Amino acid sequence: MATGPFLNKTLHVVIDMQRLFAEETAWHTPAIAGILPNVVALSKARPAETVFARFMVPQNAESSTGRWKTYYRRWSSVTLDELDSAMLELVAPLSAIAGPGSIVDKQTYSVFGSPEFTARLQGSGSDTLIFSGVETDVCVYASVLDAVDAGYRVILAEDAVASGDMKAHAMVIKILAPRLSEQIEILSTDAILNLWRD
Repeated sequence: MATGPFLNKTLHVVIDMQRLFAEETAWHTPAIAGILPNVVALSKARPAETVFARFMVPQNAESSTGRWKTYYRRWSSVTLDELDSAMLELVAPLSAIAGPGSIVDKQTYSVFGSPEFTARLQGSGSDTLIFSGVETDVCVYASVLDAVDAGYRVILAEDAVASGDMKAHAMVIKILAPRLSEQIEILSTDAILNLWRD
């Protein structure tokens, strides 16, 4: 449930809208095409208050740590030994919007694992975070839960998030996130834009 307009301390966090997920790779997320116009609309509304997180893959499984080694042994085709590093770039419409200092890199599901993001947050004085991007049930939700734990007002853009597993996406939107209704607001792009006016 919405609790009122956003103040000027709102940050839009775009999760993993990269070629790696938009194009034909082992991690291709076809639904990304459907949410892209909404992610673009949110990003264009306040480009200076938008941060783009990129999921960075290792050179190979053995250069990872702990259970990430096992993970990347399974997904070796998306390690840099086999993947063109250009695939880690933002998709074209968003790369044109991203300004200097607006891109942060992470090697974890949650964007809160990025020191660059933590520094940006501390410097911005933000108290509200809007989340868009992919995948709803993995990197987006991990970031949302960390934001909840940190005490932020959290907005999940329902029509600007997607997953390679849309059943899992629906589980987050319809069941998991609503369990925390006092801490997570699920809003449409239009509703967010209406609340995020000057």
